[in-house]
Amino acid sequence: MTYYCMMNSLPEDVAIKIVSLLHVRDLCSFSCCSTFSRQLSFSDSIWESLFTNRWPLFSSSTSNDFPNYKNWRKLYLKRHIELGVRARSVEKFVEASSRSESLEVRDYLSAVESLIGAKFGFEDVQKFLFNPKMNVLLNLVGVHYCLTCLGTQGDNLIEVLRACQISDRHVCVKWWKVGRWFYGYRMRDESHSRFVSLADLATEDDENILGVLRRGTVHEVLRVQISAVGHTSTPWYCQRQSE
Repeated sequence: MTYYCMMNSLPEDVAIKIVSLLHVRDLCSFSCCSTFSRQLSFSDSIWESLFTNRWPLFSSSTSNDFPNYKNWRKLYLKRHIELGVRARSVEKFVEASSRSESLEVRDYLSAVESLIGAKFGFEDVQKFLFNPKMNVLLNLVGVHYCLTCLGTQGDNLIEVLRACQISDRHVCVKWWKVGRWFYGYRMRDESHSRFVSLADLATEDDENILGVLRRGTVHEVLRVQISAVGHTSTPWYCQRQSE
């Protein structure tokens, strides 16, 4: 009671500044405490700040669409729901595209493009794609997006992967290159495979693998396949490397 009396006695701008430090879940709980807390928690300036901080890519590209928007809380909740639906569609796409826990790079990059098109924020990736119960290929799509599109620093990403308990999950990346020419004859196509953890990719210690995933099938690379590791259906070349 003393706390709410104190909040009531503060200037509105100071009270808003304090409340704006709350996470969304805590802010919603705070709004249920009193009429005053409800009015304060519904402040447009608070929700505008929450919106732009969570979705900087979306906010910068669409700022002209709502320069004088007056219900940022409604917009925030609407976008949160929309991205949840989009994340679920990406999950279904990956599940349908992956055969024997393996995914062709064209489908993998299509999943990444879906995140780019929706302008997911880092918090969205954590909420919707970094679940340890999900297929590791979905986790990998999230890591790829954070590194290449959001520019998330390796240490920050590693910390989140550990908190979500997926840093030690592994994938196997296999790619085929066009055979080299030798004295007028083209040799057999070359196959390469690497067994790597999500944490390894997050630190970009293995730029070679991340480069293969970014480029996909281009120039000399004929095919790229990404496989989950740790399943009974894991391809033999991944099983051998994991032993």
